[in-house]
Order: sequence, then structure tokens, then C-alpha cells
Amino acid sequence: MEVTEYMTKLGQQARKAGREMSKANSGKKNLALLKIAEALANNKETLVSENQKDLIAGKNNGLDAALLDRLELNLKGIDSMIEGLHQVAALADPVGEITDLSYRPSGIQVGQMRVSLGVIGIIYESRPNVTVDAAALCLKSGNACILRGGSEAIHSNKAIAACISEGLLASGLPAEAVQVVETTDRAAVGELITMDKYVDVIVPRGGKGLIERISQQATIAVIKHLDGICHVYIDNKADIDKAVNIAFNAKTHRYGVCNAMETLLIAESIAPSVLPMLAEKYQQQGVELRGCLKTCSLIPQCKRATAEDWDTEYLAPVLSIKIVENIDEAIEHINQHSSSHTESIITEDYTLARRFLREVDSSSVMVNASTRFADGFEYGLGAEIGISTDKLHARGPVGLNGLTTLKYVVLGDGQIRE
Repeated sequence: MEVTEYMTKLGQQARKAGREMSKANSGKKNLALLKIAEALANNKETLVSENQKDLIAGKNNGLDAALLDRLELNLKGIDSMIEGLHQVAALADPVGEITDLSYRPSGIQVGQMRVSLGVIGIIYESRPNVTVDAAALCLKSGNACILRGGSEAIHSNKAIAACISEGLLASGLPAEAVQVVETTDRAAVGELITMDKYVDVIVPRGGKGLIERISQQATIAVIKHLDGICHVYIDNKADIDKAVNIAFNAKTHRYGVCNAMETLLIAESIAPSVLPMLAEKYQQQGVELRGCLKTCSLIPQCKRATAEDWDTEYLAPVLSIKIVENIDEAIEHINQHSSSHTESIITEDYTLARRFLREVDSSSVMVNASTRFADGFEYGLGAEIGISTDKLHARGPVGLNGLTTLKYVVLGDGQIRE
């Protein structure tokens, strides 16, 4: 079967399943999620074994450390997926919720009802856990989905897809509500992002090249983020212990993730006392430091940063550092170089913190916390389908509400317009 015919078949099945999902009640959707979790728990050895095939192939194909880190699926990772499914099942179902209901002078009541989007196409690279997270959120929000993972994770994704199908069938929902594209032909992506007859929204998760291509070529609405160039600004009124711990965690907790800090900004008046401490901790972890001229004068092992560094998402043990005069310069730098993902200020000054929250234009803005918290799981969303740096229609970690839309509902009792 050629790619166009194959993808069209998936689209037709997804559209039909989407109509069924939009009618499914919360109990049945929650049962499906729990049955999927049960299937994952019963097939841990198979999942790890299939993932090993992908890891071996990835190493042989020269995948870098960051991609291999994202690709790995171990027992802890499977347990995390299972926990995510249970969390999503425990969340309130947004579908059917009516808000802002008010009477109009005519006597009618006008409100807004939250409804599913329909069919969601999700294109992602490396991380096999995305298959479960995406399926869980799409199912709970009453959507069907077509999932196209990267070819490097094909064995892992097929194994996970089998568990999802098992759970759906056990709950009485259509197995076609979640379909994993089984061809590694890149033409499948081109088909998926132009199937506006069957797909309502595209969500890309992956490298900048992938997302740029989809944004340019898709004929369907796209929820996306391009980069995770995240900043931490240490203000001159920061608690030094907090600042050191947060700046260290934000960079070194994990490197190959979009919410890792890539640029550290620090107020000039405290840089001489704080930077040497941080530099020593980073050096112990093997982090390469690239800084402005003032930073290099305080940290001998620091390389001079180039203009390109301020606009780079490293996804690696590399950190750029800039000493700034004050919060004004910090905010100016962030708004110029940020990818609008996540920024954090470390300060004990409440007024400055509020100003940072107001003036920094990113999807997540934090006070005295690591950027690593910018995550659907940590935000209590149960899981996320991605982190949107767009302003429409969803922004930040995209959970259940981000996979629904609103329609106006009118309640009358025989009113006619005069």
C-alpha cells in the first residue's frame, strides 16, 4: 500500500473514531486509560526489549547523547508513563463543561461549552513516552489521534501502540482512536500535515528543522514551539543559597530537555561572589561555560561567548553566562533572545519579582524556582502533549484544556428576536 493510500486510511479511521470519542462519557474514557496502564505494566519486559532495539540502532547510526537520552525507555520510565495515565484519569473531564452562563435582556442564557477538537495529528522525535502522554490526553479530552513518532523509536512505539489498542478494546472504545503510523517513510509526515479533511490540529514535537518544516508546509492549524532557550536571572537581592541551587539544577538536572536553562544572567554587583561558586559546581559536572567579557574575567576557564550563543538551545552540558547591570538589562536580553519558553528570576524583592512576571513575554515565567518545573506533569496537568510558545490557541504546557475548544451555547424558552 502506497503512503498516500495508507495515510488516507488512517485519516478516515481516525475521523470515525473521533466522532465516537466525542460522545464517550468520562467513565469509559477513564477505564480506557486504566486499562492501557494495566497493559503497560503487564508488558514491561517487552517494552524494554523493543526499546533496546531502537537504542542499538541509534548508537550504530550515530545519534548524539541528547537524542539517545530521550530515546531510552527503562523500567522507571515505564512506571512514570503508568503514573501519568493514572493522573490523567483522575483529572476532571473538561468536555461538556459550560462556563460564563449569563442571562441576556431577551431572556436567553448565553454561555460557552468546552468540546473536543476532533482528530489531532502528533509528530515527534525520539521520546517513546510521548506516545503514551499524547494518547492519554487526546483520549481524556475526547479526541482521536494519529501519532507519527521518529523512525529511531519505531520498535518502541509499535510496542506501546499494542498496549494502547489492548486498553481501548478492553474498555469498549474504538482501537482506531489512537493510531501509530507504522511506516518510517518520511512522506507520511507530508501527507499527515495536509490531510485537512481528516485532521483538525497538528502538534509537532522535535528539533527546530522539523517544526519549521511543518509550520511552513502544513495546511492545518499547528500548535508548536521552536526552541527552549530558557533563562535564569539572579538579581542582586537574591538569596545566594537559593540562587546557586536553582541555577545549578536548572542546567544540570537534565541536558537534553527543552526546559533546561541555556543562559544564566546575573546582576553585576553580586557576580564576583556568586559566579566562582557556580563555576566550580558546573566544572565538577563537566559543563562547558561560555560567557561575556566580564564573566571571563571572573572565571578563567570560561570561553568567550559569541553572538550566536545567546540564541542557541544547546541541549547539552554547555551554558552561556552574561553579567547584566540590573533587571532592566536582564529583561531586555530575555525578550530579545528568548524563545518564549521559560524564564526565572531569583530575588527576595517582591516588587522586582512582580515586574519580571509582568514584563517578560514567555509562556512560563517563574520566581525563585528552577526552569525544570515547566512541565505538564509538574503543573498538575497529569501529562502534556507539548509546550506551546505560540500565543494562539494554547500557550505553555498543553494539557486537557489545550486539546479542546469552545462553542457558544444558547438556552431559551421560546424567545424570538423582535
